[in-house]
Amino acid sequence: MGYLGVLVAAVAAYAFGAVWYMVLAKPWVRAAGVETDKNGKPVNASNPMPYIVAFGSAVLVAGMMRHIFALSGIDTVDKGLVSGLGIGLFLASPWLLTCYSFGGRPFRLTLIDGGYATIGSAIIGVVLTLI
Repeated sequence: MGYLGVLVAAVAAYAFGAVWYMVLAKPWVRAAGVETDKNGKPVNASNPMPYIVAFGSAVLVAGMMRHIFALSGIDTVDKGLVSGLGIGLFLASPWLLTCYSFGGRPFRLTLIDGGYATIGSAIIGVVLTLI
């Protein structure tokens, strides 16, 4: 579970996020209040910075999960899956809920982004225990 595992886990979560947000693009754009062009595409779609930040964030999450897993003796796929789900559902998603609630954001946005955080963390957990 070294650097390679962290990078592979980050790539897996990032790839999942690409699919997740392609499938949920329209409801996410509406819920997030993202400015769109006349074709309904986000006006910042060509800006590479959000994609760079997203990948960097995936690396940070995978790196911290690797550290937690090593300290906790999480070394099987089933433990990685359950631990990843728990991290996403009971750590990441409640923070989103808190921030979005105070920001007056739609609950649907919490479900979409929290779903990504939960499933993405589960994917990271599985990958980390496989490598």
